[in-house]
Amino acid sequence: MSGLRVVAFGGGHGLAASLRALRHCVPELELEITAVVTVGDDGGSSGRLRAERGALPPGDLRQALAALAADEPASRRSAALFQHRFADGGPGRDPLAGHAVGNLVLCGLMELLGSPVAALDHAAGMVGAVGRVLPMSCEPVGIEARVRGADPRRPSAVQTVRGQHAVAVTDGRVELVRLTPEGPRACPEAVAAVGTADWLVFGPGSWYTSVIPHLLVPELAAAIVASPARRLVTLNLANEAETLGLSLADHLAALNWYLPDLTVDVVVADGKAVGDPEPVHRAAESLGARLVLAPVAVPDGGPRHDPAALGAALVPLLGADR
Repeated sequence: MSGLRVVAFGGGHGLAASLRALRHCVPELELEITAVVTVGDDGGSSGRLRAERGALPPGDLRQALAALAADEPASRRSAALFQHRFADGGPGRDPLAGHAVGNLVLCGLMELLGSPVAALDHAAGMVGAVGRVLPMSCEPVGIEARVRGADPRRPSAVQTVRGQHAVAVTDGRVELVRLTPEGPRACPEAVAAVGTADWLVFGPGSWYTSVIPHLLVPELAAAIVASPARRLVTLNLANEAETLGLSLADHLAALNWYLPDLTVDVVVADGKAVGDPEPVHRAAESLGARLVLAPVAVPDGGPRHDPAALGAALVPLLGADR
C-alpha cells in the first residue's frame, strides 16, 4: 500500500511541532510529508535579509527543514548548523550577528539557483529531509491587520498595524488580517501538492500570522477547498499576543470567516487547554468536524506540543479508513 500524502500548513515553531509529530507517524503510516510555509516574516534575521537583499524570508522555511531532518548523524549535524545563530561579535557593527546559518544558506541558494523551490529541494538534501518544504508563494508577502486598542491610550480606536512582527506582538485585538499585495500568486508546486493530498493539516501556530495567511492566497485557498483530501486542525495550547481574547472556539470560527467554503474532518485539542469542551465541540461541528481530545502537551505543563504525544494522537486519525 502506498504512503499517505500529508500537506501541513503554517510557519515558525507551530509548524515545526506539527512536522516533528508527523515524523513520528512515518514508520507506521509511511507518510509523504509536504510543508507549505508562510513567507510574511519581516523580523530578525529574515527581516534583514528580506530588506537588504529582497530575499524570500528564510527563517520559517529553515525551521521546517530542520524539523524534517533525518536522524542520521550527518543530517542532524547539518540541521544543527542550519539552526546555529551567530552571536554578537562585540563592539561595532557585526553583519553576521543574529543571523542563522541556514538563513544565509537558503538566501545564497535562492540567488544561485534562481528558484525558491529548487533552493529548498537542494537544502532538503543537505539535511536529509524526510519530506518536502515549499513556500506558500514564491514572492515575499506583507501582513497587516486592523487592530482595536493597539494604542493603550485609545482602547476603542482601530488602526492598521503593518508587518508580521508588529501584528504578532500587538497589544490590541486583531479584527481583520490581510496580505499585501492582496491576492499573491501561490507556489505552483504547493497547489499541486494540495491537489494530490490525502490529508491537509492546519496548526498549531500563530493563528493570524502563520495559519490564516494560507487561506488568503486565492489559488491556494481554491485548491484547499477543491482538494479531495480530508482536513485536520490542531488547536493551540495557549493564546499568543495576536490572539489575545480569542477562545479556542473563536480560532475555529476564524478559519470559517476567512474561508467560508472550508470544511474540516477532525479537530485535535488538548483536554486541559480546552477546559469546557462544549463550545469547541460546537465550533468543530459547524465546520463538519469531530473534536478529538488528547494529552498532546509537553509533560512539564508548558504551552508547547510534545511531538511524540501529538504523533501518537495523529496515527489513528490519519490512518483511519486507509
